[in-house]
Amino acid sequence: MTGADRPVPTADIVIVNWNTGRCLADCLRSIAATDTSLLRVTRIVVVDNASTDDSLHHLATGDTVAGVPLDLVRNARNRGFAAACNQGAGRGSGDFVLFLNPDAQLYPDTLRAVGRFLGTPDADGFGIFGALMVDELGRPRISCSRFPSLRIWVGKMTGLDRLAPALFPPHHLGPRELTRSGPVDQVIGAFFLVRRPLYTELNGFDERYFLYLEDVDLALRAREAGWPSYYLQQARVHHAENVSSSQLGPWRHYLMLCSRTTYAYLHWPRSRARLLTALTLSLEPAARLTAAAAHGRWAELRTTAAVYRRYLHWLRTGRRRDPSAPALPYPRETGPAPGDTTGKTGTTSKSGPAGKTGTTSKSGPAGKSGTTRKRGGPSHAHR
Repeated sequence: MTGADRPVPTADIVIVNWNTGRCLADCLRSIAATDTSLLRVTRIVVVDNASTDDSLHHLATGDTVAGVPLDLVRNARNRGFAAACNQGAGRGSGDFVLFLNPDAQLYPDTLRAVGRFLGTPDADGFGIFGALMVDELGRPRISCSRFPSLRIWVGKMTGLDRLAPALFPPHHLGPRELTRSGPVDQVIGAFFLVRRPLYTELNGFDERYFLYLEDVDLALRAREAGWPSYYLQQARVHHAENVSSSQLGPWRHYLMLCSRTTYAYLHWPRSRARLLTALTLSLEPAARLTAAAAHGRWAELRTTAAVYRRYLHWLRTGRRRDPSAPALPYPRETGPAPGDTTGKTGTTSKSGPAGKTGTTSKSGPAGKSGTTRKRGGPSHAHR
């Protein structure tokens, strides 16, 4: 069947929200402004993980976004990012499901570029599709990653991924490694388009991940089922990064530790997973504490110790307890933990489980600008 003979595919967009302020409204406006002639959006589902800010102001089930029905799901508690994604996906029936972060904005030609590729035979062998993430100036951001290995995570623990990348390759692919469209291990979850039959076959995201690596896990399972991921450079998405997750402060690293351990025990030989756990409890905290002391960041000594104590407690419970951090006292710190690899520092941050202190300003493809501010302390994270 030629591209001209193929029916226009349909997609449901799922957005998981947790205290993202005006970013969510900007995201919805960008969806309304994008060209859907080659990839038709049939439903937009916003799943809110018990937000306490005003990000849902003026939104209600039954609303429409440029004629597309809006379905609003309000969770009484934060169920985690993977569970919320599965909730949202279950409320649609399109050919594809597009998981879109609320801190992401589509350009007018984003979905047209994706739909054009989906209409070609080259797309038939792939199950998951991603886009080029850019900042407000159009500069590349993190778009794709390698499947994690012990060497990759040891590099992140010690900083050797920056000092000796040939021996300890970084987890995320850099701009020089993404000069053209093509197959990749994994596209990041900020724009994560998956074929619905594949998503159903794999039972969606694994809800044992509360936050982080659920997209990596799904991409790996899809690859093993014969459906690799594809990075489409022509499709651009403005991504602010960490608007929610940075609100967790040092606890976002705790959630990464839990997800990292879960991933290792699910996908690696048991001996390798146990070695990673041992290094996580010895080499990594030692490196972080040494760096904090060497730079006089005394508050980080306390917060780092608290994070690893909680991680050890999670391990002792058999990794069965909900790893969410909100019930814990929030250890304040003056900056990111040394060697923090769960997100970038700066004035903007990624939509995830919570959101960072301070003010973020952004302007994206929809031409909107605004500020988002932290409202209260961290609660349950989502992404």
